Amino acid sequence: MKNRSIYFVQPPTGPVTPACFAVRDESVPALSEGDVLVRNIYLSCDPYMRGRMGGTANYPSGKTFPLDRVIPARAVGQVEASRNPTFAEGDFVWGFLGWELYSLAVGGGDLRLIDPSLGPISHAVTVIGMPGLTARVGILDIGKPQLGETAFISSASGAVGQVAGQIAKLAGCRVVGSAGSDAKVSHIVEKLGYDAAFNYKTVPSIGAALDAHCPDGIDIYFENVGGETLEAVLDRINQGARIPVCGMISQYDNAERYEPRNLANVEAKNAVMQRFSIYAHMDQFDEFLPWIAERIKDGRIVYYEDIVDGVDNTIDAFIGMMKGENLGKRLVRVSADPTL
Repeated sequence: MKNRSIYFVQPPTGPVTPACFAVRDESVPALSEGDVLVRNIYLSCDPYMRGRMGGTANYPSGKTFPLDRVIPARAVGQVEASRNPTFAEGDFVWGFLGWELYSLAVGGGDLRLIDPSLGPISHAVTVIGMPGLTARVGILDIGKPQLGETAFISSASGAVGQVAGQIAKLAGCRVVGSAGSDAKVSHIVEKLGYDAAFNYKTVPSIGAALDAHCPDGIDIYFENVGGETLEAVLDRINQGARIPVCGMISQYDNAERYEPRNLANVEAKNAVMQRFSIYAHMDQFDEFLPWIAERIKDGRIVYYEDIVDGVDNTIDAFIGMMKGENLGKRLVRVSADPTL
């Protein structure tokens, strides 16, 4: 049985290019006791992966992907073979696997079983997985929304932002989002239920757009982009504002960070600005699953995935996501999903 894998071979010096990767055909690895072989179905493309490719100020060198190794990524798949008593052939699983057709989870790795009754199995790496949990932790645990407050979500149509805004809305906030196209802006308001949204690429200035859509200031800012957007927000935060920092995608291609000139506003407004890693909150995961599944089932939360087909299209899918071409969470379907 042959595998096709995507290797990381060259750090980018700016935006990621196909030259950073190599596609290789090789044999599927043999299993040892405790191992699980997974036929991948959906591969995840995530903005944080750009930082781990190096050439950016956002990740220290010790955390970059190793060269000449398969790109590690979260994936959904089906157990092809198992020498682990926890996982049986045919089980649906998700975990930190790789950009390839088949992944070997040594000792079972961090695999988790998927319950297909909760919804599409792809959701395990989207709304009922890390992106959904990230949104909930950021909004509820750090944002601490109160009825009538204003929440602003950047990258509001993305994997995390689309959920963050809906959770804030359910908590009684006025929710405003930003995105990079008119189609995304319409989607945010018409499909996700945001109160207002704007295209940050076409407005006269981000500050002016925030003044128009957040006339009472900003109480919660779910930070996904950094740069000029963060700077504009910091001039408009209210006393006691909360800023959960999920990411700063606008900075991931930069060798030097764009440093906002007004970080002192965090102190002046007695605000909280907190970077968080979802891995520190995995103790919430078992409770989160039924919480999010209930809200999806009754329609309080909707979710959109942007799926590209074919392992050979993974590189272009990732590059396109970094350019903002996706509407919703970008996934690559590399084999048939038997639940469809």
